[in-house]
Order: sequence, then structure tokens, then C-alpha cells
Amino acid sequence: MPTIAVLNSKGGAGKTTVATCLARALEDDGSRVLLVDSDPQASARDWHGVSPDNATTVVGLDRAGSLRSLPDMQGRYDWTVIDGAGRYERITADAVAAADLVLIPVQPSPYDIWAVTDLLDLISQRQSITGRGPVAGAVIARAVPGTVMDREILDALQELGLEAMDTRWHQRQAYPRSANEGSTPLEYEPAGKAAEEIRGAAAEIRRLFDGD
Repeated sequence: MPTIAVLNSKGGAGKTTVATCLARALEDDGSRVLLVDSDPQASARDWHGVSPDNATTVVGLDRAGSLRSLPDMQGRYDWTVIDGAGRYERITADAVAAADLVLIPVQPSPYDIWAVTDLLDLISQRQSITGRGPVAGAVIARAVPGTVMDREILDALQELGLEAMDTRWHQRQAYPRSANEGSTPLEYEPAGKAAEEIRGAAAEIRRLFDGD
């Protein structure tokens, strides 16, 4: 049962958007998904509470050490998605330790690139301890086609030794509008571009773990 941690210490990087949308997309084939809100700001729990029809299972584990209880909760689920905390180093370290895959949302901005360095060091330390994972990858979020940074971000990530997912998540109104309703673009606009991006990202993740 794979565990995906969506992490970035920078605020506003799009962690909750990526985590909630991925959780919902991974449920599309009938899989059971546990969405873990590890951020004391509780954005994923707020999203879940907006709509009484939101059937995704969300739990809060937002204190240092609380993610250690995660294995006791995972037996019923096919996937776990962790919505990472912001500047809470202990919680982030616990999320890295629990993860099989760390997804790092990065916007096409030099500030986002600079913010990734400490997290990559933390992942590298964990890999040295375990002799294997977690695998780390970037998901480019809020991309704006045609801009210089949108073209250059892949080179910047490559310099950091961080591979990006093929699927980019673009700046689209369907993301905030659906979140305001406690849903995702998959329900809000199923045939739209945002829903297509989310399904593409979920398909990439399934392929990654199908190859294990």
C-alpha cells in the first residue's frame, strides 16, 4: 500500500490542492484512499468539511510524532496521501520517513526552486538511512504556458537532481472554485483541462508503483 507525501516548506506552494485532487483521482478506480492532514492549519480538513457529500476519508495527524501511528490506520486502504505541513520540521521529517514517494509541488518561480533545497537534504538523509526510498519527484503547479520560467523550470530542477512529473498542473480557475465547494475539478468540471491534468498525474503515479 503506497504512501505519497506532498511536501514543501514554502507556503502557498499548492500542497493541499495536489494532495486532495490526487486522493480523489486515485479513488476513481475503486481504490480506498486515506488522506492524512499533517498540517496544523488543517486546510485539507477544512476542504473536507465544506461538503456533506465529500466521501474521501480524511484524518488529522498534525503533531510531532503523530504520523508514527499511521501504520495502524492503513490496513483498510490501498493508498495513503499525506498533505504536508509548512514550516514544521519534525512533522515534515516524519512524513518523509513514512513515504514511499515524496511529491514536491513547485511553481515556476525562483523562490520555489530555492525553497526545495532543505527538503531534498532531508530526503537524501532518509535514503541514506534506509538504503532505498523514498523516491522524490517534483510536480509543477500553477504553470503559466509561454513564460520564461515555465520553460526554464525543468532545467532548474535538473540541476537539483529532481525529476519532474510529465503532467503539469496549470493555473486554472477550476482548482480554487471546486475547493470552495469541498470538491475537486474531477467533480466540478469533469471534462475540463484541470480534471485531465489530475487524471494524468494519478495515472503516472499508478504506473510508478505498478512497476515495483
